[in-house]
Amino acid sequence: MKTVDRIIAEKLLKIRAIILQPANPFTWASGWNSPIYTDNRKTLSYPDIRSFIKVELCRMILEHFGRPDAVAGVATGAIAQGALVSDTLGLPYVYIRATPKDHGLENLIEGNLIPGQKVVVIEDLISTGKSSLKAVEAVRAAGCEVIGMAAIFTYGFPVAEKAFKNAGVELLTLSNYNAMLEAALESKYISEADVETLKQWRKDPEHWTPAQTLL
Repeated sequence: MKTVDRIIAEKLLKIRAIILQPANPFTWASGWNSPIYTDNRKTLSYPDIRSFIKVELCRMILEHFGRPDAVAGVATGAIAQGALVSDTLGLPYVYIRATPKDHGLENLIEGNLIPGQKVVVIEDLISTGKSSLKAVEAVRAAGCEVIGMAAIFTYGFPVAEKAFKNAGVELLTLSNYNAMLEAALESKYISEADVETLKQWRKDPEHWTPAQTLL
């Protein structure tokens, strides 16, 4: 019987929410070269996948964190999925901007949090963890306790694992890089050589270049 992480990985690959191009890498906004590109917002266009992810996020939250007082989604990728989770659980919902609005009340958090509330933060993708943890800081600054973060997918970068540990935030994800590689190899999306390339990239994504590709 397949595990949830493998099922999610297969679904993300099927709808090309995850695209692998070891021989023709992408360039991220950070300037990093990358053989993988992930856009989990695509899942919103597929009701069955969207619903599956929502249900599994709810299950994971209740099993590992207990019932929170509120749910917070991280803009922009997790706004919709966070709303779906909060609606399913019947909980108050807010979302957290990357930067405060430049007009009006200049809100960083959209919605109402009450100091003392226990909050679960929802993310769609964990890369370095920097933007995700900025959202955690915003919730804490509002006087609330972040009891954990639940995300759809993580690259599993060591720098992210260290950052979450230092911030005292427990991170749980539905799927991960290793499960994705297994699913991609089994479906013949990639070859064994591609797997090695993708593993090398994850070890040092900031400095990886296409010239390192193992042929």
